[in-house]
Amino acid sequence: MRMRKRNNLEPRMEACSAIWIQDGKERKGKWRELMPHAKEIRLEVGCGKGKFTVETAQLHPDVLFLAVECVREAMLLGMERALQMGLKNLFFLSIDAAELEEYFEENEIDLLYLNFCDPWPRKKNAKRRLTFRSFLEKYKKVLKNEGEIHFKTDNAPLFEWSLEEFEFCKLEIRNLTRDLHANGPVGIMTGYEEKFYELGTPINRCELIIKK
Repeated sequence: MRMRKRNNLEPRMEACSAIWIQDGKERKGKWRELMPHAKEIRLEVGCGKGKFTVETAQLHPDVLFLAVECVREAMLLGMERALQMGLKNLFFLSIDAAELEEYFEENEIDLLYLNFCDPWPRKKNAKRRLTFRSFLEKYKKVLKNEGEIHFKTDNAPLFEWSLEEFEFCKLEIRNLTRDLHANGPVGIMTGYEEKFYELGTPINRCELIIKK
């Protein structure tokens, strides 16, 4: 994700310190301490500007949400919005998805969201796709048995390629659709997704069940 650099990024990030987790490795296996009464712990990998996570967290106040994004200029906008809305069940981490196992214990997460990740269309970059098998194995470790991955993309070639990766990693595929909003909006959308919906771009979606 390319975004304009912000001269005031650091002070704005610091102003969000209440929900910006900077000691994430020390919290490995202890994330529930942020919200002991949480019904579930959900993780969005690549939250971008945070629209989906913020609105989903608002809808489910009894669930602890953790949002991961390596582009701080994007994540900042989500943090500022979460603070403005007074959300108490959402926290952000500025880390790379490849580092998940350093921050989360095995079986710690109930549900993981992958929304509109970079398709890295060139074949030589396939290993960088967040649905590549090495990433999927990381997700499987941090997710509980019977935990879920919810995957959405507007990129049909990425979706079809990902389905093969899911099968290779023995993930059970459910609720697969190649045109999620064919009969009207379904669920909370990301900012990108809203634009795609307006343009009539089909959205591919499926749910994956972890079997250990």
